[in-house]
Amino acid sequence: MPTSLPPDAPVLVLAVPGSTSGVAAEIAAVVRVDNPQIEVRLTSVTDLADSLPSGRESIVVPLLTWDDPIILAEIGKAVAAAGSNAVVTEALGPHPLLAEALHIRLAERGLARADRVRLLNVSSPVDAIILGTVGGERAVHAVQATAVLLASRLTLPVVAASLDSDPGVPVAAERLRAAGATRLAIAPCLIGHEASAEVVEQAATTVRAGHSEPLGAHSAVAELVARAYGSQLAT
Repeated sequence: MPTSLPPDAPVLVLAVPGSTSGVAAEIAAVVRVDNPQIEVRLTSVTDLADSLPSGRESIVVPLLTWDDPIILAEIGKAVAAAGSNAVVTEALGPHPLLAEALHIRLAERGLARADRVRLLNVSSPVDAIILGTVGGERAVHAVQATAVLLASRLTLPVVAASLDSDPGVPVAAERLRAAGATRLAIAPCLIGHEASAEVVEQAATTVRAGHSEPLGAHSAVAELVARAYGSQLAT
């Protein structure tokens, strides 16, 4: 990301598939503080057409961990309806920074060691991780790469599963326990607006597993937003 930009540089429009309050507002605030040279606008996907700047270029960054085709189609329609030449970036993941943030969220709950190196004389708090997502089979397929990155960091089995459809977390838990894993934890690969906290808690209770908090306004999420903007700016 350039340390300075011209006054007419494209506006970063952060598009949220949900409320712009709470986590989304916190992420936008972090992006602004870390990148004061960027004009950042926060909007919901439904209000995107009215939020795009008139007569000025903009780069729309979807606040998504995977390329949800339904939401991306809504964003595309909003851009077209506004008659804008705005460019829409890909989702924030998969990316090693997401795996790092998921690792940290697990460690905050005592479900993973904070360090990356697995020492032979130090046992892991859990035997395997279920990477929870929402959006059905498409979402599960899309976060597979993040699951591999997280498994590499933890040196533990990580299986992606859906929190909102079947077969989901119970099937993943059964597979892991059949392979010998008895202590499980769910790492929600969610920013926070995709599903209620009760969805994660219910899934964890059902399979008798611990769970970490969603990604939320982790600095890695804000950095990925800025990187998405910067990468598009470079082209």
